[in-house]
Amino acid sequence: MQFNRMITFYKAMGDPTRLRIVALLRDQKLHGQAIAGKLGLKPPTITHHIDKLREAGLIRESRVKNTIYFSLEKKVLEGQAKALLSFGKGKPSMLPEVTEEERVKILDAFFNADGSLKTIPAQRKKRMVVMAQLVKGLKYGKAYSEKEISTYLRKFYADYATLRRELIVYQFMYRKNSIYEMNPPELWG
Repeated sequence: MQFNRMITFYKAMGDPTRLRIVALLRDQKLHGQAIAGKLGLKPPTITHHIDKLREAGLIRESRVKNTIYFSLEKKVLEGQAKALLSFGKGKPSMLPEVTEEERVKILDAFFNADGSLKTIPAQRKKRMVVMAQLVKGLKYGKAYSEKEISTYLRKFYADYATLRRELIVYQFMYRKNSIYEMNPPELWG
């Protein structure tokens, strides 16, 4: 199983300054100078901590002219907390709940008889069911090159790059240096 994402997250959150930055960004966007001023630290120190939070996926950036504003990715924070609480229960807690009947209807609607994907669903619930189906042929603990993942996904859909991106966005897989690994189901969604 791929625990690197959880480890990166908890390492980032294990620093008092980073916890204070997360608390500051909970309800507002701030630029680096403002964060430094509120915490009484120098801008290079804030840059270092922002980099660690960005690595963990906790920070979103937006630019207004020459100023970069930082905001908190609350969904990532909530997702990691849910993943920790459900870890080891053996069921994906972050996926929308669907009955077996709904799952079968969704798969029938979006997959052809040959197993290829007709289209990527727009609705999140349906997209999660489709993505969960796609990763069934991949193995936990195995590192895949980008080429291997692309070749695998190409069997399902011509726009395999979009599928590859979706697997990362919805945390079915973890990517670092063009190497892909499956995340535990607790992180999916």
